[in-house]
Amino acid sequence: MKTLRLSTISLMLSIILWGTLLGGIAYSHLVYFPVYLSALPDSAVVVNGPYGLHEELFWTLIHPLLILSLVVSLALNWKIRARRRLIGISLTLYALAIVATAFYFVPELRAFKNSPNLAVSPAEWFARGQRWQKLSWLRGTVMYLGIVPLLLALTKPVNEPQRTKPL
Repeated sequence: MKTLRLSTISLMLSIILWGTLLGGIAYSHLVYFPVYLSALPDSAVVVNGPYGLHEELFWTLIHPLLILSLVVSLALNWKIRARRRLIGISLTLYALAIVATAFYFVPELRAFKNSPNLAVSPAEWFARGQRWQKLSWLRGTVMYLGIVPLLLALTKPVNEPQRTKPL
């Protein structure tokens, strides 16, 4: 029986965490945001008040765990060129998504949450919410594509065959 190496186990953990992230993305886009962003500022009640939904805990846990697992996977698989390249692709896509999230998506979410206190028309909130959702679907698509290199990396053997030099 073959034993799993730490490099493969770390890669499997990264895939599981990435899949968990994708579940959060799917839920948010199919259930949560269509309601939340449908009629701002009135629909901001979904996230405000004593019974508002606070999904921040999920996102503030999954992102650091996934980043850590990807870095560990990259480090433990560094000597396996094919895996290193594929993990690097996923990590790069994730980093780009995190940067976009930090500079556009999170500030807009804060504005949406605070919409009852801002002098913006419901029509403008609706337009902003629709734009945010469209761009977030694009970001989500990139994240779904980002798991593919990780899955492909798992198919690469741990022991790469050594090339022999011609005589």
